[in-house]
Amino acid sequence: MHLRVPQRSKHNVNLWLVPLQMSVGALLLFGLTMIPDLLAAHHIIHLPDWFTMGGIDDARAILAAMMGCVSTVLALIFSVALLVLSMVANLFGPRLLYRFVQDWVTQACIGIFMGAFIYVFLVFLVTHQDEHTSFVPQVSLITSWFLVLFAFGFLVFYSHRVAVLIQNPDAIGRIVDDLKKGIHKQAAIFAEELPYEQNHTPPAVREGDFTVVYSQQSGYMQDVDHATLIQAAARSNTHVVFAFRPGQFIFEGEKLAVISPATADEDFEATVLSSVTVGRHRVLSQDLEFGLAQIVEVAIRALSPAVNDTFTGVACVDLLGEALLSLARAPHWSGRSFDKQGIARVCVPPLLLPRLVKQAFDQIRQASADNPAVSIRLLSTLGRLAPHVFTSASQTALLEQADAVWETASAKAASSMDLNDLKAAHLLATSRIYSTSIPPAFL
Repeated sequence: MHLRVPQRSKHNVNLWLVPLQMSVGALLLFGLTMIPDLLAAHHIIHLPDWFTMGGIDDARAILAAMMGCVSTVLALIFSVALLVLSMVANLFGPRLLYRFVQDWVTQACIGIFMGAFIYVFLVFLVTHQDEHTSFVPQVSLITSWFLVLFAFGFLVFYSHRVAVLIQNPDAIGRIVDDLKKGIHKQAAIFAEELPYEQNHTPPAVREGDFTVVYSQQSGYMQDVDHATLIQAAARSNTHVVFAFRPGQFIFEGEKLAVISPATADEDFEATVLSSVTVGRHRVLSQDLEFGLAQIVEVAIRALSPAVNDTFTGVACVDLLGEALLSLARAPHWSGRSFDKQGIARVCVPPLLLPRLVKQAFDQIRQASADNPAVSIRLLSTLGRLAPHVFTSASQTALLEQADAVWETASAKAASSMDLNDLKAAHLLATSRIYSTSIPPAFL
């Protein structure tokens, strides 16, 4: 039985939603502040004499000045935001743009100034004088003053935020922080599973008794709703085996998952279809490999001949080591999720540490072949990671990387001093890897 899975994306990044919400909030605020102003205009309530900002001419002059400065700063904020995005695309890569677009401070700053402009503009419109009447909304006028003051105060914080965001260590450090959050999320998803060495065999699929789910569109598998799938699979007494893990690219019409044994429960099939997110972009929520890929992209751009930023390359290697350390200390998940009875209900191909080591160091090693400083830091990081790696496959991956770094960098060494430093770093790294013992439980 072939099913078509409707794909969706919950990870669309936009810069207009928060400003739109704040603009609507400004309309609501205007409606609220106009209530006491209208009541005072009809002499239903009396505002204190000190609660005023002058007559009609003073009010319109103040409002016109506030509208001018708010609109000017709003245009400046958009210009700064576009400039920052352009700098990020050149320095860090276009795949990191979403981090700056979805920054809440940027969105809030644009929204606050848009809301302030809309509010002041509406107050300016209702402030009028004719032959018979004069209306000066004192409550709204004072609220406009406080709103504009708050907007400019937030502008100072926005400027500080931009200055922090564009610094390389902070930008890369936030990727590592998000990666650690992803590890904790994985720990919550697979909290009930047994140690990896006890359940590494995927659930068996009965021959001829299964349902195949095919992808409706091409894209990256972004996440899987494990909790919903486990509950539904337990009710249907079946399990789901995915052919891909989050972060892998799926072609249209390619097998996405297998439901075994086949079930006539259409609600369960609909649950499987709605529990998988496929989109054009990779996201870090369940795709831990993507976190490493972002840091590697920054490092490769820094080490390119056009930039040649050794310090950023070294910083990327250090933070990659921190990320790999967190991944090495995490449980060795098999990718299987269990229900409350201990029955495997969902299986996703596991992401193993040897693959992560290659993902982290392969491209940097190739880009830094003629940069001894980065190569030496690579060897040092590999050696320092060895005591925290507890499988022979992972230790072999570290050793292969250390040998590859030595082989590549020694061939490009420009002086005997650099060659001696590389040799010493290689010997130290390999000695640390060889001297690390593997606990019997992981053998």
